[in-house]
Amino acid sequence: MTHFTTTQSIPKITKQWIVDGQNGLDSLKYTEGPIPDLGDTQVLVKIHAVSLNYRDLIIPQGKYPWPVKPGVVPGSDGAGIVLAVGKNVTRFQPGDKVVTMLNQLHIAGPVTNQSNKHGLGGSVDGTLRTIGAFDEQGLVPVPECLTYIEAATLPCAGLTAWNALFGLSGKAVTAGQYVLTQGTGGVSIFALQFAKAVGARVIATTSSNEKALFLQRLGADHVINYRETPDWGSRVKQLTPGGVGVDLVVEVAGPTTLKQSAASVKLDGTISVVGFVGGESKETMPSLLDTWINLFTARGLWVGSRLQMEDMCRAIEANPDRLHPVVDPRVFKLSQVKEAYEYLASGKHQGKVCVEIEH
Repeated sequence: MTHFTTTQSIPKITKQWIVDGQNGLDSLKYTEGPIPDLGDTQVLVKIHAVSLNYRDLIIPQGKYPWPVKPGVVPGSDGAGIVLAVGKNVTRFQPGDKVVTMLNQLHIAGPVTNQSNKHGLGGSVDGTLRTIGAFDEQGLVPVPECLTYIEAATLPCAGLTAWNALFGLSGKAVTAGQYVLTQGTGGVSIFALQFAKAVGARVIATTSSNEKALFLQRLGADHVINYRETPDWGSRVKQLTPGGVGVDLVVEVAGPTTLKQSAASVKLDGTISVVGFVGGESKETMPSLLDTWINLFTARGLWVGSRLQMEDMCRAIEANPDRLHPVVDPRVFKLSQVKEAYEYLASGKHQGKVCVEIEH
């Protein structure tokens, strides 16, 4: 029998989505299931909000490049309140507000093969459910200045942006440097906010003048419409002092933008490659030799560690006005997850697409 500590009554059933197959939205099934058994080092969480990421779209399509367990509960980003804790849990107690980590066992340092096997919504049941059990090491306290919905945006987009800007030893972004961001997705908006908070200048690309105004309101120093300026890499360089290029590119689109990103970065600059939301492209991408020819560092990264997320949360609490998560005005209910996926895939959102879970 599982022994745990609780001050609240525990429901018997959780409503949840599961991924059944690899047929896109048709693979998402809305079901009910028993509350998971609580292990000795696990925390039972009533989930109040979830935010969606690009990985959530490609997992039911069978395009995710890492392991996915059959029938997995999708979703990596969730925030809620602790209902109960296992007998050996020391980091939390019932009533605490918590936010999940995508990689449940990546506490500090580099990613390992072992820690990479515990990704929420992929190899481990995720957050698109009313109640879930999570390893105590894979949770972080919610910043006091944030709502559940706002906190739910942090685990993937927020932490990835933080790691992209500050995670490379000796090359963290500092005041006066130039950062290039791409689009109005979650990672890019967080990167813009974090860069501006430390005094860096931000050049952003986007696909429309409407989104350009949105980025300017968030503090972007320059915005380039890449549809009007296909050769935007050289334009980015022109906008930097002396035309030398940006210090850091937060590369979210992948094959469709890497060539221009390489053209925009300065000598000894850095390109943080964090995803491929732009999809596939027939365009020739830069090779490893380009890092020598143009003398830049190309760094791939997968989200970040719990210690980095705790650092990020402290920064948010210290700057609640400047580092406020941007949530798209259209918030979905748990029963509307398919619609939320479609909205995220449409690219019409500005900020994070979130799901509010009613109890």
